[in-house]
Amino acid sequence: MTAAPLGTDPIDRAFVRIEEGLVHYRSTPGAASRRPLILLHASPGSSRGLSPLLRALQAEADAPRVIAPDTPGNGDSFAPPMDAPDIPWFVDALVRTLDALGIEQADLYGAHTGARTACEAAAARPDRFRTVIFDGIGDYSPEMRQLLLEKYAPPMVPDDYGQQFIWAFHFVRDQALHFPYFLRDPEHRLMTRPVPDAEDLHERTLDVLKALRSYHKPYRAAFAYESKRRMPDISIPALMLCAENELPNLRAAASEMAALMPKGQLMPVGPSAAEKARAILTFLNQHQN
Repeated sequence: MTAAPLGTDPIDRAFVRIEEGLVHYRSTPGAASRRPLILLHASPGSSRGLSPLLRALQAEADAPRVIAPDTPGNGDSFAPPMDAPDIPWFVDALVRTLDALGIEQADLYGAHTGARTACEAAAARPDRFRTVIFDGIGDYSPEMRQLLLEKYAPPMVPDDYGQQFIWAFHFVRDQALHFPYFLRDPEHRLMTRPVPDAEDLHERTLDVLKALRSYHKPYRAAFAYESKRRMPDISIPALMLCAENELPNLRAAASEMAALMPKGQLMPVGPSAAEKARAILTFLNQHQN
């Protein structure tokens, strides 16, 4: 991922305070006549991972203001104070973040673990979110869910010998090779995505190290959440993106997941941020009022 030239990047960074602490977010300016669009990132990173999509959206004509917070427990946001926050807690923290930003209503996008928070937010708070966009969401068998909860995101702390640095690098690198990353056999080998380059691996590793003591909390909340049970309760317009380079299990589930929602629709899309941005804005333009 190539960084924008100094002084030309449209992304701003800031903090806003809620009761538990500071929420860090990235944002881009947009048309004042449009509702803001909130982007929820995937674990184990931060809103940094959504930077290409932020830039691609901002480059489109008549784009909305876009805000991408770091999920509590990730990036530069505060860590959840409890041991095991659930997805409804993350939704509540998101709504209170919007309150602090003075945003009454918004459109919502979620990627992977962020899509699970978006699912609950759309179902529970249609008064605050007018549309929802999913970019990679599915459910797990009970056996896989238990395995993920037990092995995917172990609690970590700094180590006298610095083993956390080696672990964090291999953790993010191996996620590009297998899913789950700890099942290293041909059946679980990922073939749809390239391994991130050295620069991206470095940035992803830093994201994990920043949140070393709390990165597992959003992950475990997402793994425990059952999206299919909640999607029929989503009454607002919903878009299910199906990207060419998405994980095979999520591509296979996309049509079924979209059909669960009363106003759900499926949209195949290419792998680039620009293609996703155009698909998102096409959908939002259909539901601007």
